[in-house]
Amino acid sequence: MRCGRSWGFEMIARLRILLEMIKFEHTLFALPFALISALFAAGGLPAWRTLGWILVAMVGARSSAMAFNRLVDREFDARNPRTAVRALPRGLLTPAHVWLFTIGAALLFFLAAAELNSLALILSPLALAVIWGYSLTKRFTRWSHLALGLGLGIAPAGAWIAVRGTLAPAPLLLTLAVMLWVGGFDVIYACQDTEFDRREGLFSLPSRIGIGPALRISRAMHIGTIAFLAAGGAAVGAGPAYYAGVAFVALLLAYEQNLVRPGDLSRVNAAFFTVNGFVSVGLLLFTLADVALRGRS
Repeated sequence: MRCGRSWGFEMIARLRILLEMIKFEHTLFALPFALISALFAAGGLPAWRTLGWILVAMVGARSSAMAFNRLVDREFDARNPRTAVRALPRGLLTPAHVWLFTIGAALLFFLAAAELNSLALILSPLALAVIWGYSLTKRFTRWSHLALGLGLGIAPAGAWIAVRGTLAPAPLLLTLAVMLWVGGFDVIYACQDTEFDRREGLFSLPSRIGIGPALRISRAMHIGTIAFLAAGGAAVGAGPAYYAGVAFVALLLAYEQNLVRPGDLSRVNAAFFTVNGFVSVGLLLFTLADVALRGRS
Protein backbone atom coordinates (compact mmCIF):
# COMPACT_ATOMS: atom_id res chain seq x y z
CA MET A 1 0.00 0.00 0.00
CA ARG A 2 2.82 2.39 0.94
CA CYS A 3 4.62 1.71 -2.37
CA GLY A 4 1.43 2.39 -4.33
CA ARG A 5 0.84 5.63 -2.46
CA SER A 6 4.46 6.71 -3.05
CA TRP A 7 4.12 5.92 -6.77
CA GLY A 8 0.94 8.00 -6.90
CA PHE A 9 2.60 10.97 -5.24
CA GLU A 10 5.53 10.67 -7.64
CA MET A 11 3.20 10.70 -10.66
CA ILE A 12 1.34 13.76 -9.35
CA ALA A 13 4.64 15.57 -8.73
CA ARG A 14 5.86 14.69 -12.23
CA LEU A 15 2.61 15.89 -13.79
CA ARG A 16 2.91 19.17 -11.87
CA ILE A 17 6.43 19.62 -13.26
CA LEU A 18 5.21 18.83 -16.77
CA LEU A 19 2.42 21.40 -16.57
CA GLU A 20 4.85 24.00 -15.25
CA MET A 21 7.30 23.13 -18.02
CA ILE A 22 4.76 23.76 -20.78
CA LYS A 23 3.31 26.83 -19.03
CA PHE A 24 -0.16 25.28 -19.10
CA GLU A 25 -1.74 28.54 -17.92
CA HIS A 26 -0.67 30.21 -21.18
CA THR A 27 -3.38 28.24 -22.98
CA LEU A 28 -5.34 31.32 -21.93
CA PHE A 29 -3.69 33.29 -24.76
CA ALA A 30 -5.27 31.43 -27.70
CA LEU A 31 -8.33 29.74 -26.16
CA PRO A 32 -10.46 32.91 -25.89
CA PHE A 33 -9.94 33.60 -29.60
CA ALA A 34 -11.07 30.06 -30.41
CA LEU A 35 -14.20 30.67 -28.32
CA ILE A 36 -14.81 34.04 -30.04
CA SER A 37 -14.69 32.30 -33.41
CA ALA A 38 -17.00 29.54 -32.16
CA LEU A 39 -19.52 32.17 -30.97
CA PHE A 40 -19.46 33.87 -34.36
CA ALA A 41 -19.73 30.55 -36.22
CA ALA A 42 -22.76 29.47 -34.20
CA GLY A 43 -24.38 32.92 -34.16
CA GLY A 44 -24.60 32.49 -30.40
CA LEU A 45 -23.58 29.85 -27.90
CA PRO A 46 -22.54 26.56 -29.59
CA ALA A 47 -23.64 23.20 -28.24
CA TRP A 48 -21.94 22.35 -24.96
CA ARG A 49 -20.59 19.13 -26.46
CA THR A 50 -18.89 21.11 -29.23
CA LEU A 51 -17.46 23.61 -26.77
CA GLY A 52 -16.13 20.78 -24.62
CA TRP A 53 -14.30 19.10 -27.49
CA ILE A 54 -12.93 22.44 -28.68
CA LEU A 55 -11.46 22.90 -25.21
CA VAL A 56 -9.98 19.38 -25.25
CA ALA A 57 -8.51 19.98 -28.72
CA MET A 58 -6.94 23.28 -27.65
CA VAL A 59 -5.39 21.80 -24.51
CA GLY A 60 -4.10 18.73 -26.37
CA ALA A 61 -2.63 20.66 -29.30
CA ARG A 62 -0.93 23.36 -27.27
CA SER A 63 0.39 20.98 -24.63
CA SER A 64 1.89 18.75 -27.30
CA ALA A 65 3.46 21.69 -29.12
CA MET A 66 4.99 23.19 -25.98
CA ALA A 67 6.40 19.86 -24.83
CA PHE A 68 7.89 19.32 -28.31
CA ASN A 69 9.43 22.80 -28.10
CA ARG A 70 11.09 21.98 -24.79
CA LEU A 71 12.47 18.76 -26.25
CA VAL A 72 14.04 20.20 -29.38
CA ASP A 73 15.35 23.30 -27.58
CA ARG A 74 16.67 21.58 -24.46
CA GLU A 75 20.35 22.02 -25.39
CA PHE A 76 19.88 25.73 -26.10
CA ASP A 77 17.85 26.08 -22.90
CA ALA A 78 20.67 24.52 -20.89
CA ARG A 79 23.15 27.13 -22.19
CA ASN A 80 20.86 30.13 -21.74
CA PRO A 81 20.95 31.52 -18.17
CA ARG A 82 17.31 32.64 -18.49
CA THR A 83 16.06 29.13 -19.36
CA ALA A 84 18.58 26.88 -17.64
CA VAL A 85 16.16 26.49 -14.71
CA ARG A 86 13.61 24.66 -16.87
CA ALA A 87 12.78 21.05 -16.04
CA LEU A 88 14.73 19.27 -18.78
CA PRO A 89 18.03 21.16 -18.34
CA ARG A 90 17.82 20.61 -14.57
CA GLY A 91 17.13 16.90 -14.98
CA LEU A 92 13.75 17.06 -13.24
CA LEU A 93 12.28 15.23 -16.23
CA THR A 94 13.87 12.93 -18.80
CA PRO A 95 13.39 13.29 -22.57
CA ALA A 96 11.52 9.97 -22.49
CA HIS A 97 8.99 11.38 -20.02
CA VAL A 98 8.46 14.47 -22.16
CA TRP A 99 8.18 12.48 -25.40
CA LEU A 100 5.50 10.31 -23.77
CA PHE A 101 3.60 13.43 -22.70
CA THR A 102 4.03 15.01 -26.17
CA ILE A 103 2.61 11.99 -27.97
CA GLY A 104 -0.20 11.54 -25.45
CA ALA A 105 -1.28 15.17 -25.81
CA ALA A 106 -1.18 14.85 -29.62
CA LEU A 107 -3.40 11.75 -29.46
CA LEU A 108 -5.82 13.68 -27.25
CA PHE A 109 -5.93 16.40 -29.91
CA PHE A 110 -6.66 13.84 -32.65
CA LEU A 111 -9.42 12.28 -30.52
CA ALA A 112 -11.06 15.67 -30.04
CA ALA A 113 -10.85 16.41 -33.77
CA ALA A 114 -12.48 13.06 -34.56
CA GLU A 115 -15.29 13.79 -32.11
CA LEU A 116 -15.96 17.18 -33.74
CA ASN A 117 -16.34 16.43 -37.46
CA SER A 118 -14.62 14.88 -40.47
CA LEU A 119 -12.97 18.09 -41.73
CA ALA A 120 -11.48 18.76 -38.28
CA LEU A 121 -10.03 15.24 -38.27
CA ILE A 122 -8.67 15.51 -41.82
CA LEU A 123 -6.91 18.80 -41.07
CA SER A 124 -5.65 17.83 -37.60
CA PRO A 125 -2.27 16.42 -38.80
CA LEU A 126 -1.64 19.64 -40.74
CA ALA A 127 -2.52 21.71 -37.68
CA LEU A 128 -0.15 19.67 -35.52
CA ALA A 129 2.63 20.06 -38.11
CA VAL A 130 2.16 23.85 -38.00
CA ILE A 131 2.30 24.11 -34.22
CA TRP A 132 5.22 21.69 -33.90
CA GLY A 133 7.05 23.30 -36.80
CA TYR A 134 7.44 26.63 -35.04
CA SER A 135 10.03 25.12 -32.71
CA LEU A 136 12.44 24.60 -35.62
CA THR A 137 12.04 27.96 -37.37
CA LYS A 138 14.39 29.92 -35.11
CA ARG A 139 17.21 27.91 -36.65
CA PHE A 140 16.74 29.40 -40.12
CA THR A 141 14.46 32.48 -40.22
CA ARG A 142 14.20 35.76 -38.33
CA TRP A 143 10.43 35.59 -38.87
CA SER A 144 10.01 32.71 -36.44
CA HIS A 145 7.79 35.05 -34.39
CA LEU A 146 5.15 34.85 -37.10
CA ALA A 147 5.48 31.07 -37.18
CA LEU A 148 4.59 31.04 -33.49
CA GLY A 149 1.77 33.45 -34.25
CA LEU A 150 0.40 31.15 -36.93
CA GLY A 151 0.59 28.22 -34.53
CA LEU A 152 -1.73 30.01 -32.11
CA GLY A 153 -3.61 31.82 -34.88
CA ILE A 154 -5.09 28.67 -36.38
CA ALA A 155 -7.20 28.33 -33.22
CA PRO A 156 -10.03 30.57 -34.54
CA ALA A 157 -10.04 28.73 -37.87
CA GLY A 158 -10.12 25.38 -36.08
CA ALA A 159 -12.98 26.46 -33.82
CA TRP A 160 -15.01 27.66 -36.79
CA ILE A 161 -14.49 24.30 -38.49
CA ALA A 162 -15.46 22.56 -35.25
CA VAL A 163 -18.82 24.35 -35.22
CA ARG A 164 -19.70 24.49 -38.91
CA GLY A 165 -17.61 21.79 -40.57
CA THR A 166 -16.48 24.34 -43.18
CA LEU A 167 -14.19 27.35 -43.41
CA ALA A 168 -15.01 30.99 -44.26
CA PRO A 169 -13.25 34.39 -44.54
CA ALA A 170 -14.16 35.58 -41.03
CA PRO A 171 -12.09 33.02 -39.07
CA LEU A 172 -9.17 33.52 -41.46
CA LEU A 173 -9.22 37.23 -40.64
CA LEU A 174 -9.18 36.35 -36.95
CA THR A 175 -6.30 33.95 -37.64
CA LEU A 176 -4.31 36.81 -39.17
CA ALA A 177 -5.17 39.02 -36.20
CA VAL A 178 -3.93 36.44 -33.69
CA MET A 179 -0.84 35.68 -35.78
CA LEU A 180 0.21 39.35 -35.73
CA TRP A 181 -0.73 39.79 -32.08
CA VAL A 182 1.37 36.81 -30.97
CA GLY A 183 4.17 37.66 -33.39
CA GLY A 184 4.28 41.19 -32.01
CA PHE A 185 4.52 40.19 -28.37
CA ASP A 186 6.98 37.40 -29.15
CA VAL A 187 9.31 39.98 -30.70
CA ILE A 188 9.16 41.89 -27.41
CA TYR A 189 9.86 38.72 -25.42
CA ALA A 190 12.77 37.76 -27.70
CA CYS A 191 14.55 41.03 -26.88
CA GLN A 192 15.70 39.38 -23.63
CA ASP A 193 17.72 36.79 -25.58
CA THR A 194 19.29 39.06 -28.20
CA GLU A 195 22.92 38.42 -27.23
CA PHE A 196 22.38 34.71 -26.58
CA ASP A 197 20.70 34.23 -29.97
CA ARG A 198 23.61 35.97 -31.70
CA ARG A 199 26.17 33.76 -29.95
CA GLU A 200 24.27 30.58 -30.77
CA GLY A 201 23.51 31.54 -34.38
CA LEU A 202 19.76 31.54 -33.75
CA PHE A 203 17.39 33.75 -35.68
CA SER A 204 15.10 36.40 -34.25
CA LEU A 205 14.30 39.94 -35.25
CA PRO A 206 16.08 41.52 -32.25
CA SER A 207 19.24 39.45 -32.82
CA ARG A 208 19.31 40.12 -36.58
CA ILE A 209 18.28 43.75 -36.93
CA GLY A 210 18.61 45.13 -33.40
CA ILE A 211 16.15 45.76 -30.59
CA GLY A 212 15.01 49.21 -31.73
CA PRO A 213 14.02 48.22 -35.31
CA ALA A 214 12.51 44.96 -34.00
CA LEU A 215 10.27 46.85 -31.59
CA ARG A 216 9.09 49.07 -34.44
CA ILE A 217 8.11 45.97 -36.41
CA SER A 218 6.34 44.64 -33.31
CA ARG A 219 4.37 47.88 -33.17
CA ALA A 220 3.38 47.51 -36.83
CA MET A 221 2.24 43.93 -36.17
CA HIS A 222 -0.03 45.10 -33.37
CA ILE A 223 -1.54 47.79 -35.58
CA GLY A 224 -2.27 45.01 -38.07
CA THR A 225 -3.89 43.02 -35.26
CA ILE A 226 -6.46 45.74 -34.67
CA ALA A 227 -7.17 46.08 -38.40
CA PHE A 228 -7.83 42.34 -38.80
CA LEU A 229 -9.93 42.13 -35.63
CA ALA A 230 -12.13 44.91 -37.01
CA ALA A 231 -12.31 43.21 -40.43
CA GLY A 232 -13.24 39.89 -38.81
CA GLY A 233 -16.06 41.56 -36.92
CA ALA A 234 -17.32 43.18 -40.12
CA ALA A 235 -17.30 39.78 -41.87
CA VAL A 236 -19.77 38.38 -39.32
CA GLY A 237 -21.81 41.53 -38.79
CA ALA A 238 -20.61 42.10 -35.22
CA GLY A 239 -22.27 44.82 -33.18
CA PRO A 240 -21.02 47.82 -31.17
CA ALA A 241 -20.03 45.76 -28.12
CA TYR A 242 -17.53 43.76 -30.15
CA TYR A 243 -15.97 46.93 -31.60
CA ALA A 244 -15.76 48.34 -28.08
CA GLY A 245 -13.75 45.23 -27.31
CA VAL A 246 -11.47 45.89 -30.29
CA ALA A 247 -10.92 49.44 -28.97
CA PHE A 248 -10.11 47.96 -25.55
CA VAL A 249 -7.54 45.66 -27.16
CA ALA A 250 -6.03 48.62 -29.03
CA LEU A 251 -5.53 50.48 -25.76
CA LEU A 252 -3.93 47.44 -24.11
CA LEU A 253 -1.55 46.89 -27.02
CA ALA A 254 -0.58 50.56 -27.01
CA TYR A 255 0.17 50.23 -23.30
CA GLU A 256 2.15 47.02 -23.91
CA GLN A 257 4.26 48.74 -26.56
CA ASN A 258 4.90 51.61 -24.19
CA LEU A 259 6.25 49.30 -21.47
CA VAL A 260 9.39 48.34 -23.39
CA ARG A 261 12.18 50.52 -24.72
CA PRO A 262 15.42 49.54 -26.50
CA GLY A 263 17.41 50.61 -23.43
CA ASP A 264 14.95 49.31 -20.83
CA LEU A 265 13.70 45.71 -20.95
CA SER A 266 12.87 45.54 -17.24
CA ARG A 267 9.13 45.35 -17.87
CA VAL A 268 9.13 42.67 -20.58
CA ASN A 269 7.43 40.13 -18.32
CA ALA A 270 4.66 42.58 -17.45
CA ALA A 271 4.12 43.22 -21.16
CA PHE A 272 4.15 39.52 -22.02
CA PHE A 273 2.27 37.82 -19.21
CA THR A 274 -0.08 40.40 -17.73
CA VAL A 275 -1.21 42.55 -20.64
CA ASN A 276 -1.71 39.72 -23.12
CA GLY A 277 -3.93 37.78 -20.74
CA PHE A 278 -6.24 40.79 -20.54
CA VAL A 279 -6.21 41.13 -24.35
CA SER A 280 -7.69 37.72 -25.11
CA VAL A 281 -10.03 37.39 -22.12
CA GLY A 282 -11.19 41.00 -22.45
CA LEU A 283 -12.14 40.63 -26.10
CA LEU A 284 -13.99 37.38 -25.31
CA LEU A 285 -16.08 39.13 -22.65
CA PHE A 286 -16.97 41.95 -25.04
CA THR A 287 -17.86 39.37 -27.70
CA LEU A 288 -20.13 37.51 -25.28
CA ALA A 289 -21.87 40.81 -24.52
CA ASP A 290 -22.22 41.49 -28.24
CA VAL A 291 -23.73 38.06 -28.93
CA ALA A 292 -26.14 38.44 -25.99
CA LEU A 293 -27.27 41.91 -27.10
CA ARG A 294 -27.79 40.84 -30.69
CA GLY A 295 -29.70 37.77 -29.52
CA ARG A 296 -32.23 40.03 -27.72
CA SER A 297 -32.76 42.35 -30.65
